[in-house]
Amino acid sequence: MLEQILEAWRINNRVNVRLLAAISDEGLRCTLSKRGGRTVARQFGHLHNVRIWHLQRRARAIAAGASLFATEDEPDRATLVAALADSSLRIEAFIRSAGEGASGVRTAKRGLVPNVAYFISHESHHRGSILLTLKMCGHPVARDVSMGIWDWDRL
Repeated sequence: MLEQILEAWRINNRVNVRLLAAISDEGLRCTLSKRGGRTVARQFGHLHNVRIWHLQRRARAIAAGASLFATEDEPDRATLVAALADSSLRIEAFIRSAGEGASGVRTAKRGLVPNVAYFISHESHHRGSILLTLKMCGHPVARDVSMGIWDWDRL
């Protein structure tokens, strides 16, 4: 079961990276906010930050040395890919450690599976927001990408 949970997490991260790769540079700068809200790039940065924030609360040793984006940061694609790769591996380490009952690691009150479900749900929410932002700003991703993120048997 632990390997299946890890694979679900890995697929989720591959979806993020595939979506990020399909977004134009102009698309990364898009936002629907009229008050300086998150651009698409900042939304990807937020995904990374939330991963690290949870690890700081639940597995300090795994979070140690991780970098965070400041609210005003506008990271480029390469920086985002590297950050998502780093935080994804840290979440994998958290899942494995929690699943093996390691000390110094604590999950959400309801356990590891709901904790991982929260991570994936949160990131899925932001992917939907990203896709809507891109569409509304005139920079939609190709249909094979927007539909392909749901084909987890192939990702």
